[in-house]
Formats: sequence, C-alpha cells, structure tokens
Amino acid sequence: MKKKLFPKIEEAVRSLDIQSIPDERKKILLPLIDYIQSKVKDREEIRLNFICTHNSRRSHLSQVWAQAIGHHFGINRLFCYSGGTEATAVFPVTAKTLSSQGFEVTPFSEGKNPVYSIKFADNAHPVTGFSKNYGHAFNPKSHFAAVLTCSQADEDCPFIAGAEKRIPIPYEDPKAFDSTPQQTQKYLECSNKIATELFYVFSKL
Repeated sequence: MKKKLFPKIEEAVRSLDIQSIPDERKKILLPLIDYIQSKVKDREEIRLNFICTHNSRRSHLSQVWAQAIGHHFGINRLFCYSGGTEATAVFPVTAKTLSSQGFEVTPFSEGKNPVYSIKFADNAHPVTGFSKNYGHAFNPKSHFAAVLTCSQADEDCPFIAGAEKRIPIPYEDPKAFDSTPQQTQKYLECSNKIATELFYVFSKL
C-alpha cells in the first residue's frame, strides 16, 4: 500500500524515469533488491547503512531518498542510516538540494557538524542527518547491509564489521562542481539519479 509523501516530493517521485537506468546499473542494483526482498519475505527489520568517504553528500542523499521511497511503497520496519570513513559535515548544498525537492530540512544544532531533521511526510519519523563515521553509535552494529555510495569508500572498506551484506553502488561526486555555475544543477542531477535508482529498487519488491 502506497503512503503519501509531501506534495512536492510526490511530484518529484512521479517525474522519475526508471526506464533511463541502463542494464549495467540494474545489475549493480540487484544485490540490494535481493537483500531487501529477503528481509521483507522473512518479516525482518531492514537496516541500510549508506557509506561514503566524508558522509556529506551522496550517502546522505541516499539515506534520505531510501527512507522516503520506502515509505512511499509502504515498506514497514525500514531503517536507513549513513556514515563515512571519516566525519566532516553535511555539505550545505546537499541540504538545500533536498529542501528544493520538497523535504522539510530543519537544523536543530549548529557548529562544525550541524544536525538536521529531514522530514518527508506528515506522519513519518524524520531522518536525522549529520556527518559521522559509519561505525558511530548512532548506526547499527549488526544485521544491516552496507551500501557503498562512492568508489573511494568501496576501496577503503573491503570489510564492514557487522554487515550482513556489502553492496557497492557508486555515484559520481557532485563535489567536483562546487563553487561553479553548474553546482546547483549537478547536485540536483545526483539527487535525482539516486532517487531514480532507489525507486527502481523498491518497485521490484
């Protein structure tokens, strides 16, 4: 049973084109589909920890979209997390990109590593967004899938303690366009690509 997202996010989701996903990417996404499907079948909690180098861009976009799209498809007991091989801060343009797509992004602490509440539906628990190491106490210690969202983290983390499954799904880093006229558009493109592929994943359950 599909559940409602905020209207602007619903609009963004309706615009996603899963037909644009190349076959080679679908093969990369298949282990994530299989992992989630096995949890749904066994009626177990689904824990996904999206891991990137700095936990500032792609891993947060993936965490937030996975939680929102899972809610959209009525996937129960889904818990999405994110972490890095080191902690930095959520890059401000990441938060602005999600806000532009309809998420309610509210900072509730400031400083070098601010903490955000990222809400996607009226009656759903918001995602808590802040930069952290993937092994941080906020994240699960066992019974989760580690989803590597950048090639550097994939190389640096051949083993993730406690992970039941290690799934590399790398995305190009929008950081390459920081402080350029293309910055806003490239972050939006990255967010949309992540959303499109995660929509495909959850649509296959």
